[in-house]
Amino acid sequence: MRVLVTGAAGYIGYAVARRLVAAGHDVDGLVRRDAELPAGVRAVRGDVLHPASLPSGTYEGICHLAALTRVRESFREPLRFFTANVQGTVNVLHAAAGARVVFGSTAAVYGTPERQPIPETEATAPSNPYGASKLAAEQAVRYHARTGAIGAVVLRTFNVAGSVDGRIDPDETRLIPKALAVAAGRAPRLEINGDGLAVREFLHVDDLAAAYVAALEAVRLGEDRVYNVGSGTGTAVHEVVAAVEKATGRPVPTLRRPPQPEPPVLLCDAAAIRAELGWRPERSALPEIIEDAWAALTREDG
Repeated sequence: MRVLVTGAAGYIGYAVARRLVAAGHDVDGLVRRDAELPAGVRAVRGDVLHPASLPSGTYEGICHLAALTRVRESFREPLRFFTANVQGTVNVLHAAAGARVVFGSTAAVYGTPERQPIPETEATAPSNPYGASKLAAEQAVRYHARTGAIGAVVLRTFNVAGSVDGRIDPDETRLIPKALAVAAGRAPRLEINGDGLAVREFLHVDDLAAAYVAALEAVRLGEDRVYNVGSGTGTAVHEVVAAVEKATGRPVPTLRRPPQPEPPVLLCDAAAIRAELGWRPERSALPEIIEDAWAALTREDG
């Protein structure tokens, strides 16, 4: 297929574009400025917030990953997040006639449900503007698919980490990038809320990219699917810190902060994508995730 990846220069978008090329697709990457893209990906200048800049009617597939993603920032600038994540998605949909669309969403649409692991049937109840904006964008994608204008798959991801082609996750508000930054001496300490017993799961960015390829190749015009994408393996925060120290051979000093109102466990039920698309995580063991990310970070530091 001829495929457009929005946000192709980003951490996840780069990995997705790379996987699409490896699967034999003809891939363009939408970028706002000059940026490094995977081998075999053509750069196309455009901005999802400027509809006239978007190529239209020329792609069989679109992987839409361009978005604002930082939860804390979304509380400070909710309108900016709704504009980028909702209006940007609507603009892409206008340009997507007849295409298969895979939309990158988030587990934040669920909020903090008691049922764990979380299945796709769980009620959506986002607790922050970021999650709310992604849920609104999901709804635009899914309702548009039901008109028959496109085929659509929504992928709700949990915590993504690791590295491909030596590219790091630049968001050091996330646990693994921050812990590695501390190990590398980029930050003095890792702040932990409460006792460090909160359980989260982590998915290698390359495994997530493989899910995008599987979803794009499976969906058909008029279809509307939603899948959770995650490893389903939980790890406590203090165990992540210990794993980073083991992989790097360096200490990760921590500072305990008062407990915050956050769920003690957040785990993904990815049974549907496993059963329907045959997708399986292959690189998401925590040591491999950390080792890949650490190798990328130390390479960047020279």
